[in-house]
Amino acid sequence: MSNKKAIITGVEAFLPDYILNNEELSTMVDTTDEWIMTRIGVRERRILKEDGLGTSHMGAEAVRRLLEKTGTKPEEVDMLICATVTPDMLFPATANVICDKVGIMNAWGYDINAGCSGFIFTFETAAAFIESGRAKKLVLVTGERMSSITNYQDRTTCPLFGDAAVAMLVEPSEDASFGLQDSILHVDGIGRNYLYQKAGGSMYPPSIETVQNREHFIYQDGQTVFKYAVSRMADVSVEIMERHNLKAEDIAYLIPHQANQRIIEATGKRMGLTTDKILINIEKYGNTAGTSIPLVIWEFEKLFKKGDTLIFSAFGAGFTWGSLYYKWAYDPQTK
Repeated sequence: MSNKKAIITGVEAFLPDYILNNEELSTMVDTTDEWIMTRIGVRERRILKEDGLGTSHMGAEAVRRLLEKTGTKPEEVDMLICATVTPDMLFPATANVICDKVGIMNAWGYDINAGCSGFIFTFETAAAFIESGRAKKLVLVTGERMSSITNYQDRTTCPLFGDAAVAMLVEPSEDASFGLQDSILHVDGIGRNYLYQKAGGSMYPPSIETVQNREHFIYQDGQTVFKYAVSRMADVSVEIMERHNLKAEDIAYLIPHQANQRIIEATGKRMGLTTDKILINIEKYGNTAGTSIPLVIWEFEKLFKKGDTLIFSAFGAGFTWGSLYYKWAYDPQTK
């Protein structure tokens, strides 16, 4: 059995230029900066405004930056996986489109839809290909144009979401003390009743009625989702700590899905972490679904030291949830 571990060897991001702040949002829907900050913790979010551009536009730009940063040639990449709930189209896969846009011609890949748990589910998948030797240079993309499925007449959901894409290079490490050490992942289809986009699939194909009824946007039963998210994210994060006899002092940082300030704080509290060990950027970018954890990794990359213990934790539509135990593999100043 191989002792290889999957390690992140580079990370880059793309953020749209347009910033939608709470002041502007309050002119579009009945809300205030105080209400949003108190309940969610978002002050502003990035929005891809240009017509005719989708997730692949952002993902391709993030990949271009990643390849340049890591000195990787497009032809060296042998696999690309894209985590998204907002693909350019239902088919072909956005991963295929990104490969074409950046000249990655020797790779294969596909999309993964796991809601806001998209990154942790996709990283687990990427690790399986790396550890088995089936892939050596794998590009993992997370990208979301959440604004395309956000109902800006719904004051409970529209303050939440933003647009972004992140690309990571995942490679094998012969030193098993680095990289992905363990994972705990779960799904529960009961979530389909509380967090979903009703129309646009095979059950409710697009029609005049579905458009008029605004059924092509996110629907969320906020109280129920909050209750599940708080308990599931915290439980699974504590579970992975206990499985590996990790104490709060052993963990360098918790990198949680940026869903809601209160959910993040509750998870950190259950883990016994001080606030300086909980990385948060929801105030600047909002909830970017499966892209939120990679966006935190990208923004705070310079904080991480080789050998740092990181816990990634997420909860999303499905329901999907889980946590990853990861050992950071490099010092940023050496990259």
